[in-house]
Amino acid sequence: MRNRPLWPTLIWIALTALLFGCTSAHGSGTPDDESGAPVPAYGRTDINAKPPAELKQGGTLTLPIYQWLTQFNYFQVDGAWDDVSTVMSLLEPRLFARDAVGTPHPVPDYLRSASVTSSAPQTVVYRLNPEARWSDGKPLSWRDFAAQWHALGSGDQRYRIVDPSGYEDIASIRQGADKHQVKVTFKRPFADWQRLFTPLYPAAAYSTPAQFNDGWRKGAPITAGPFRIGSLDATAQTLTAVPDPRWWGTRPRLDRIVLRTLDPATAVQAFLNGELDAVNAASADLYDRLRDADDTDIRTGSAWDDVQVALNGAAGPLADPEVRRAVLKAIDRQALAKVAGTGLPVGVPLLGNHFFMTNQPGYKDNSGTLGTYDLKDAERILEQRGWHRDGNSGTRTRNGQNLTLRFVLSQATNRLGLDLSQLLQQMLRQAGIQVEIQKVPADDYLPKYLNSGNFDLAIFRFTGLTYPSTLYPVYREPSGEQIYENYGRISSPEVDRLLDRAVHTLDAGRRNRLYNQADRLIWQLGHDVLLYQRPQVLAVRRTLANYGVPGLGDTDFTAVGWER
Repeated sequence: MRNRPLWPTLIWIALTALLFGCTSAHGSGTPDDESGAPVPAYGRTDINAKPPAELKQGGTLTLPIYQWLTQFNYFQVDGAWDDVSTVMSLLEPRLFARDAVGTPHPVPDYLRSASVTSSAPQTVVYRLNPEARWSDGKPLSWRDFAAQWHALGSGDQRYRIVDPSGYEDIASIRQGADKHQVKVTFKRPFADWQRLFTPLYPAAAYSTPAQFNDGWRKGAPITAGPFRIGSLDATAQTLTAVPDPRWWGTRPRLDRIVLRTLDPATAVQAFLNGELDAVNAASADLYDRLRDADDTDIRTGSAWDDVQVALNGAAGPLADPEVRRAVLKAIDRQALAKVAGTGLPVGVPLLGNHFFMTNQPGYKDNSGTLGTYDLKDAERILEQRGWHRDGNSGTRTRNGQNLTLRFVLSQATNRLGLDLSQLLQQMLRQAGIQVEIQKVPADDYLPKYLNSGNFDLAIFRFTGLTYPSTLYPVYREPSGEQIYENYGRISSPEVDRLLDRAVHTLDAGRRNRLYNQADRLIWQLGHDVLLYQRPQVLAVRRTLANYGVPGLGDTDFTAVGWER
């Protein structure tokens, strides 16, 4: 799940069950924080930036992850997690890296250049760095691009993919003028072409459904990053990455990066004990514990990071869109935000848009009346749909069936997340909706619950989605067994049509208008309860440089290190 954590380097679609604070917003979308704390400016960073050459050579960086990695293929349905993105940014090629405001730039270690050489049809020519090689000794080539295109864009249902967008629009991939050039020709223009092929996976371990689905479950069989896996301890759930001696680029400053699987409470205590070098501090209780800790710097900034509650429209009471709209109206988002955001050093507003953050160009609050708490109207809708209160319990029933929703939470959810879930449970109870909270193992949350539709309500984050096209699979109509990332199976032909047009529209203004049109329909569908733009507040060791909150950009782990 898509620190940011999701992480990091290119994070496209990541989810996490960890919830942290927020504040409130006017209906117009203008940020408003009752505590007076400011909303960080668009793209604000806080990483203690230092020239890498001035840092120590060596040292260890120890970070928490919140679930153990059981799938290292980020594009496979069970691997679309934030922590997977972080690890793969160390091990595999990322062709583009984003700067603080989310603008992508070619990474010279892999790309000498990349540009659109024709618009009819759209053609992109990549000039690969001749020194770039996989760990099996083979140079990066057009064959790696072609294998990834086939897996993600061919429509072959045997590949259990997350998102075909962009890849499904490619007509051909072939070698260019020489073996270091790749020529990609599109059937239809694709606006966010820089996000494709990051991370890039090797054709030698990616060319069959078996390799794609199962070949990356126990690690990374072939790599081409500045780091490689030094050790992988599934019992202790700890991964150690070390510099790869075959790396052709700038040598990393660190000797190792250790990732430990810890629940949120344990991670905070481990930081206070000196066992971790960074930990989330984006809730009032965590911030209070961490802000005055020894050797601690609180780093804040702005990122693409939303928190939402998914509604499952495939079966049960929520299959009725009117019941979903009643749920939205019965939830007081501002009350939840006030509880979550109290005491934080930065303000973060409620969200009225699924595609843009409040401080991001293109943002419009499209929530309308569905984003406003209205218990009476929620009750009116439920009565009209035949859900009447039981005289004894107060729970609504219809044809002998209770209006009961199962709220599935990951066991990695922290205290604030549990508090917010319980508050939401109480709010829905006021409308006569019974909510049963079920905590499930963190490692099972995505594969056994979200992917399988085994929930009525589920809460998580999407992070790092500065390319709007990466949200297409979240709202796309499922196709047979392929649900993309639309865990609640809620969409419509009109939403699909608008998003399809948006991802293929090159003019930015027109493209943003299409996304906003789709967003208004997504609110009307009752796809989810969109809550807030999560604050970026991180507790970091004071002398750790080039790490923290990178705005809308990616972390360059080769530059991360310790001050002398």
